Amino acid sequence: MHDPWPLLDKIEFPALTRRRLDTLQVNVGYRCNQSCVHCHVAAGPNRTEEMAGDTIDTVIAFLERQRISTLDITGGAPELNPHFRRLVTAARERGVRVMDRCNLTILEVEGQEDLAGFLAGQQVEIVASLPCYLQDNVDTQRGKGVFEASLRGLKRLNALGYGDEASGLVLNLVYNPQGPVLPPPQVALEADYKRILGEGYGVRFNQLYTLANMPIQRFGSMLLSKKLFETYLALLQSAHVEANLDHVMCRTLLSVDYRGYVYDCDFNQMLDLPLRLDGRARVHLADLIGRDLAGGEIRVAGHCFGCTAGQGSSCGGALKEAAE
Repeated sequence: MHDPWPLLDKIEFPALTRRRLDTLQVNVGYRCNQSCVHCHVAAGPNRTEEMAGDTIDTVIAFLERQRISTLDITGGAPELNPHFRRLVTAARERGVRVMDRCNLTILEVEGQEDLAGFLAGQQVEIVASLPCYLQDNVDTQRGKGVFEASLRGLKRLNALGYGDEASGLVLNLVYNPQGPVLPPPQVALEADYKRILGEGYGVRFNQLYTLANMPIQRFGSMLLSKKLFETYLALLQSAHVEANLDHVMCRTLLSVDYRGYVYDCDFNQMLDLPLRLDGRARVHLADLIGRDLAGGEIRVAGHCFGCTAGQGSSCGGALKEAAE
């Protein structure tokens, strides 16, 4: 696989510093029942890395001591980690809002038949990836049959109350472009998703998040192999919006890998760019319990333009719409 980092490292990006931490994003492992081209984690069925029980305990202790408001659980398919449900339950018991980055097809995997009910019972906010409302586009990007399986998953969640404003069970969808282009305006695309999924399949959801594809891991390697890397980076840089710097997720978020080491964001984690603190090569989450990180330096490089281009992009969707 081609490595985009040497090129990204040469690109300057405006300096950023941290604010008060409110979100802990935890990657509990790279194992997944899917292998998607755009996946910046390069997750798949053959990956074996996963967060161990003692590291889960550290995460729980950090949530409590630091009074974190949001736990954002990612993977891979995070639900495949054997400690996933214990982590969710512990966080909810402490009043923490929990987000599960769910690929929808995991709901049909053997052993996960009761997963949807568990998530609903814990009032977990589901962030489900559905890269398009058209079957051919989804199956091309994620594999044959994924679109139909995703619809079945959405209907199962709807039956439990997800996507219904009155239930309080939040179901948000995620859109990624299929190629080296910026996402379309989030508000307009959300309206299209709701109309087509609602009229065509009887599916409802709360919000749509549009995320730009980051030029790292599988996607970055693909761009290099097709000689599109420089073109895509030029697009991101030319579309940079200075105002988005005030809302990028790394200002209030901390990313944790499956070993417990800490990064400024999930993308830096995948580039192996650890949090800079006290001159240490790596910082473990256990070393940060009780420590205020506000004012600290955030590591930046060329890939960060993926978060500030156009309407902006973050794990919570477009920055421009969020700010408005």
